[in-house]
Amino acid sequence: MIFENNLIEDKFGEECGVFGMYDFDGTDVAGSIYYGLFALQHRGQESCGIAVSDTEGPKNNFKCYKDMGLLNEAFSPDLINGLKGNIGVGHVRYSTAGSSVRENAQPLVINYVKGILGLAHNGNLINANELREELAYTGAIFQTTIDSEVVAYLIARERLYSTSVEQAVKLTMRKIKGAYSLVVMSPRKLIGARDPYGFRPLCIGKRDNAYILASETCALDTIGAEYVRDVLPGEVVTISPEKGIESDTSMCLEPEKQARCIFEYIYFARPDSYIDGMSVYQSRMLAGKYLAIDSPVEADMVVGVPESGNVAAMGYASESGLPYAQAFVKNGYVGRTFIKPGQKSRESSVRVKLNALKEVVKDKRIIMIDDSIVRGTTSDRIVRMLREAGAKEVHMRVSSPPFLYPCYFGTDVPAREQLIAYNRSIEEIRQVIGADSLGYLKEERLHQIANELGICKGCFTGQYPLEPPKDDIRGEFDK
Repeated sequence: MIFENNLIEDKFGEECGVFGMYDFDGTDVAGSIYYGLFALQHRGQESCGIAVSDTEGPKNNFKCYKDMGLLNEAFSPDLINGLKGNIGVGHVRYSTAGSSVRENAQPLVINYVKGILGLAHNGNLINANELREELAYTGAIFQTTIDSEVVAYLIARERLYSTSVEQAVKLTMRKIKGAYSLVVMSPRKLIGARDPYGFRPLCIGKRDNAYILASETCALDTIGAEYVRDVLPGEVVTISPEKGIESDTSMCLEPEKQARCIFEYIYFARPDSYIDGMSVYQSRMLAGKYLAIDSPVEADMVVGVPESGNVAAMGYASESGLPYAQAFVKNGYVGRTFIKPGQKSRESSVRVKLNALKEVVKDKRIIMIDDSIVRGTTSDRIVRMLREAGAKEVHMRVSSPPFLYPCYFGTDVPAREQLIAYNRSIEEIRQVIGADSLGYLKEERLHQIANELGICKGCFTGQYPLEPPKDDIRGEFDK
């Protein structure tokens, strides 16, 4: 896999990205879905896919193509032109549970007695294994190892006894536990659903006589659509030509119980996106500002580790009055095949992807901002890189608190034993990475950078919004 949004592999991987579109005028949507997914490519680079259907045709009429790799590797103009249909769903994947193989690519398409069901899912279920076993004992045959297939089967099964597909989605939501944003395509409807805690984002857009569901608002901008609103945590929205946007909020929790993943603001989402009304760019600027207030240090300039540390670095510089500078040059042409799984490649690839600008850092005291330190296996190499380029001092500031616990909801924070902050003080971490000083964002600042919205802080505090599973269901997190 490639880490396009983050050049250093000592990080958790991106989320998945989902996109759905329904053009009431009958215009083909595959091209727009492709470009919408392109805007979400930072959320997953392992596999991608698009499924479309013609709402004027027979109910079992659909076309789907998916493959490993990036969108521009998997799709050609001829492939896009061959995907004829005015309703469709698309997906870019980073594996959180299930192997990174073509069979696990999304969207998933099920052809059953009620027609077709196309599904794209972003998130991670904590009871997927239990539900899979239950379904298997009642005759379900699974083609993949991903929890998204469990969701698709449950919706299809509930639909047999429900008055509508949206009712089937709602009944499924009562059974599944964990993080999910769903985009579901039925023969005549496009449905979006978000888990009651709001872990994963989902928004609604409109362009002419077409409606869109997308993980981030930046995907709407890319295809020239206007932002309508966010799907509420726990809400099911149904889009159809007859009724436009219908809403069911019966599964919604009180705002104080909601638990958005804070890393959507710190790292996952693109800076030009808005999530639940809060600018991601502004969140990162605030994180940098609060670092400058809470962890000041005498220095000559502030730099960011590309790309995810740059905006927080600008916030630190603005608050501190120090100049902001670009200290690193990144190689944007490192291909997918360069990175191999495993610790050794994490430790060897830094200089291939990143290099320090000697002219900028020589004889300077540097404050270096990054969004997180997970294992710490590359932070020391970046610090050393700056010193070898002539920096007199390197002070590291991190725009999140220390990781102390794993995540079970779709962010591949590894087992505690692999976390550099586990059983280490901040001073001990500083010694490991070789910085002159080290400061983290204070936990109490997290609500401020998320506009006081309900957030999940489980990876920092061990206090999860719902009971984590007793067994480790985190798939490939510990690779």
